[in-house]
Amino acid sequence: MDKHVIISIRGSQGFPAFEEEDGIELVTLGRLTREDGGYLITYQESPLTGLDGTTTTLRVADGRVILSRTGPVCSFMVFEQGRRHFSHYDTEEGPLTVGVSARRVKTRLSDAGGQIEVDYEIDVGENLTGENRIRVVVSEPGVH
Repeated sequence: MDKHVIISIRGSQGFPAFEEEDGIELVTLGRLTREDGGYLITYQESPLTGLDGTTTTLRVADGRVILSRTGPVCSFMVFEQGRRHFSHYDTEEGPLTVGVSARRVKTRLSDAGGQIEVDYEIDVGENLTGENRIRVVVSEPGVH
């Protein structure tokens, strides 16, 4: 199964040291593919996200979500509830390795679409640098 879908992404990032939160919402076209007992969700980033020209893929299987980006911005992050993974992230200043600890990973996907919810923290050198939330809704065109 491989089909066109509408992807609605809502992300927020909090900075504990500054007690503030930034958010972004994006609705875009993409693809939903069933593969290896899970699903791939793929879409092109836009200038709105600051990642223009970058392809983002979410691989969802076995209670885990893997986010990878290729293009002008490259990154690889693993979200698995209750586990900390080290992830590669490219910044304007150069590559960076960060710790990613998922507090909550909830996935409900089928061939018709569904939802992904991930709440996670990012740390550098074991110092908390951000608390983040991602909500992704995948639907077939024309279905609300």
